[in-house]
Amino acid sequence: MSSQLIPTIETGRLSLRGPVAEDYPNFKATFASYRSRFMGGPLNTYEAWILYAAEMGHWDIRGFGMWMIHDKDTDETYGMAGGWQPAGWPEREIAWIIWPDKAGKGFALEATHAVRKYYYANGWDTAVSYLDPKNLDSVRLAERLGAKKDADAPSIDGSDAVYRHPSPAQLDDTQLAHGIEMEIGHYADPQFKPKGWALD
Repeated sequence: MSSQLIPTIETGRLSLRGPVAEDYPNFKATFASYRSRFMGGPLNTYEAWILYAAEMGHWDIRGFGMWMIHDKDTDETYGMAGGWQPAGWPEREIAWIIWPDKAGKGFALEATHAVRKYYYANGWDTAVSYLDPKNLDSVRLAERLGAKKDADAPSIDGSDAVYRHPSPAQLDDTQLAHGIEMEIGHYADPQFKPKGWALD
């Protein structure tokens, strides 16, 4: 699927667009860093290039994929979020990664909430996130999105934890959905200074 045909999603702070070649350097740097340790990294140059090509090709093969997260005002990239189901994945996943120097500002929460709403509005009735149990930041984010550990769901290789996202009906006009949007609003407030653990 051409990047021109991949839908754009806009939120209060972000513009989510299909990945293009110009976005590769930040992706490469992140997957060469320690931050990618829970996603198969750190990767060498060739491995990072292959994975980025897969990110772009996934849209053609599956008809859905990962968006690049851009700042709506500056166009700076912050990471990626979207749908992911390469060979061997039992179910469609909602996945994300934020560049190391952009974490803790709520971008992952804002982006994943938006992509989940998009997929649910376009036919998905469930989704999971496959997480390394040691990746506490991602576990916390999944839980803040309302996902719960699904011990009965098949995992990828037995070492990951499967977090099941609430269904569209469980989210529609609920306290959970309103709470997520309220938290996103806090992050968008320049006066908001979160303390403690990085949350994405």
